[in-house]
Amino acid sequence: MRAEAKSNALGERLIGEGIVVLALIGWWALARNLPEFILPGPVAVVRRLAELFVTPEFVWHAFTSAWRVLVSIAAALAIGGGLAFLAHGVPALADVVDARIKPVLNSFPSIGWAILAAIWFDPGDFGVIFVEVAILIPFCLINIAEGLRNVDRELIEMGRSFTRRRARILWRLTLPLLVPYGLSATRIAYGIAWKIALVAELLGAPSGIGYVMLRAQTAADTTTFLAICFAIVLIFIAGERLVIVPLERRFARR
Repeated sequence: MRAEAKSNALGERLIGEGIVVLALIGWWALARNLPEFILPGPVAVVRRLAELFVTPEFVWHAFTSAWRVLVSIAAALAIGGGLAFLAHGVPALADVVDARIKPVLNSFPSIGWAILAAIWFDPGDFGVIFVEVAILIPFCLINIAEGLRNVDRELIEMGRSFTRRRARILWRLTLPLLVPYGLSATRIAYGIAWKIALVAELLGAPSGIGYVMLRAQTAADTTTFLAICFAIVLIFIAGERLVIVPLERRFARR
């Protein structure tokens, strides 16, 4: 069984890598017949990508975007989790959160938040973070609320037999049981936050990767534009592999 599983995993990996190679070959073949300002070749884009990561200005813009993403995820988890706990702990407010707040936040257009932030706030960090938090809250709210609904009631009752202090039960039992749902919300929010950050920075920020993309688009520098897109993919994968996956593995062993 183990050998078969390894063989299947190897086969799946070869298929995945083969698709990537075919896509690169197709990109190279298509770019040969087009001017560089329309579609540059993969070699030119990779060369520009390498240059970006040794350019202090781009590194600073990337750090700025990453900082905004992390702050936004933390704020959305806090607000979304707070609303989920409010609906769970105060039955009279459950309908307000589930039937009023959640549908509005879940359906309000992302571009609408970005345009409103550009109108309401001066260009800068606050406007971008506001947009990201407003869009991420429903994802965090839904995940944490689902976790609260699935908390083991018998385990909570057992905890109450040892102590009546709600804060202790919350800290020792409820929050640890919610960790998988929190990590799931974080993983979803992390991917969405990068997409939102770029849109928000395009419309209302004098810094960040979205701002650099806007400059490249204004200069019709398609090579730099595509290189920045792939830089975002690499930054996203690095954050996921170095932070989110290790956290999931750590708590999965508990």
